Amino acid sequence: MSRQVFAYIIHKNGKPDDTALEFVTTARKLDPNAEVIGVVVGSGADLDAAAGEAAKSYTSVWKIDNAALAYPLADGVRKALVSVLPQNAVILIPHEHFGLDLAPGLAVKLDSPYLPDVVDFAGLNGDTLTAIRQEFSGMVSTHVACDIAAGAVITVRPGAFAPDESTAAAGTITDKSGDVGDVAVGRRYLETLVAEVGDVDITKSEILVSVGRGIEDQDNLEIVHDLAKAMGADVSCSRPIVDAKWLEKSRQVGTSGQTVSPKVYLACGISGSFQHMGGIKGAPFIVAINKNPKAPIFQVADVGIVADILEFLPELTEAIGEAK
Repeated sequence: MSRQVFAYIIHKNGKPDDTALEFVTTARKLDPNAEVIGVVVGSGADLDAAAGEAAKSYTSVWKIDNAALAYPLADGVRKALVSVLPQNAVILIPHEHFGLDLAPGLAVKLDSPYLPDVVDFAGLNGDTLTAIRQEFSGMVSTHVACDIAAGAVITVRPGAFAPDESTAAAGTITDKSGDVGDVAVGRRYLETLVAEVGDVDITKSEILVSVGRGIEDQDNLEIVHDLAKAMGADVSCSRPIVDAKWLEKSRQVGTSGQTVSPKVYLACGISGSFQHMGGIKGAPFIVAINKNPKAPIFQVADVGIVADILEFLPELTEAIGEAK
């Protein structure tokens, strides 16, 4: 009997999150012989649309429709999942703010191991899964052995696995709503506060020149703006730049900033922490420039350049000008 691997699919306005396609690849890397099942939780038309989209990539999708879960509160979703997941289930959950709220308690309720922030798998030997995590801001990779005979709750870093773009599964949708009991919780949804858009809406930008602490001084930002102008790009940044008040909050990329999906992302002096990379969606072409050859950003970059941005960016700007 093949192992079942469940993928919790986050969705908004009827559209699954990018991690939904990534989890198809993740599950196959975990166990090439596994049956991969997508799980979609919510209510109404948005849920139906999300389940339909997920079925294009998953051969099987479980749908849980409950009015109390119209807004995904982790406590309620946890109750719903415990009701429907089989014993010894292995479930993948995105390692982002909602996943971090959902996963630890789910592991307790399922009496399963909890394996957080996985970026890769090194192999499966029987029931022993070897996962790869990153420590010390990505400077060290660790191999963690986990016995998944009793199942496992695994949070996976968004963007760590390439998305499966085939969308030709024509999967079946199974309604599991009737298997769920009371999912009422003490918390309730009030409202969503949307961050104000600054002078530039980086969420709509096709090309971003993003700057991090490697710029060293506020006065050096001029070379970043010059490069962005030469490229026809907008300027964005990592959190340290906003904390220093060198650029406004609306230009911050990351889990505590904006979520962007450009075609090209030029990361200048950015280490590439998962908090920053969590704000980048849509698999853009990433060019990383950093003087530290061990910076985590190089692990996800399409092109990596080991250089001091204070010296390299003016040269790049000049070269682009000459090419034009």
